[in-house]
Amino acid sequence: MVKIRTTERADIGIIGGTGVYDPGLFEDVIEVKVYTPFGAPSDNVLIGTYKGIKVAFIPRHGRSHTIPPHRINYRANIWALKELGVKRILAPSAVGSLREDYRPGDIVIPDQFIDRTQGRKATFYEEGVVCHISMADPFCPELREILINEAKKLGFPVHPTGTYVCIEGPRFSTRSESKLFRSWGADIIGMTLYPEVVLAREAQICYATIATITDYDVWADKPVTAEEVIKTMKENIEKVKKLIMNVIPKIPEERSCECHKAIYEALM
Repeated sequence: MVKIRTTERADIGIIGGTGVYDPGLFEDVIEVKVYTPFGAPSDNVLIGTYKGIKVAFIPRHGRSHTIPPHRINYRANIWALKELGVKRILAPSAVGSLREDYRPGDIVIPDQFIDRTQGRKATFYEEGVVCHISMADPFCPELREILINEAKKLGFPVHPTGTYVCIEGPRFSTRSESKLFRSWGADIIGMTLYPEVVLAREAQICYATIATITDYDVWADKPVTAEEVIKTMKENIEKVKKLIMNVIPKIPEERSCECHKAIYEALM
């Protein structure tokens, strides 16, 4: 049964692939349809309880993975989570590696990004108010620290920093583009981080990405089979699920970061 109007609230949001969400891990799961001024989110929101903590989940590409990266309604997704009271977002994302030492199967907790998308709706403030949100440090330091510490405790190969270059998609990069991104100092490449991270900051929601490497990008010219990529992706999904389940109870109720005050000096 889908609830159209709800007083349900959630503390933590997860935006990720459907494989990341395991209904068996949550109690009292309900499905909620949230309306936003920006249209429909990628799908209905699933809300459940894990160790007494309310968690809301949105499948970024839709439940059947039918929405390509450049067509995702990022504003509606973030707005829906904000509407439900979410204050922290964990955002798993599959990426390619731009560095030899960032290997398939590794986890990266990015601290920077480079935007190479084209024309995506990247702000809630389009008319009447000008908002210059600070993105010098785009990810929540508190969430990043917890993710890094818990990944290490689990024995996962984790890189505590990384620059994520976000391309428009849905196509992959040319070899020349891939080599250019490497020369810029980018470490990983994907298609979904931007503008999700910026909108979360505008909404004053703490946000951190769990980037899982599936393969080397085309700069490497390393032959890779579809079977190898699928195997790595499945292994990565299991790592992400374990990491998220470990992280959720470690997140403090009160926020010590500045994310909740991001908009104060941004409006003109």
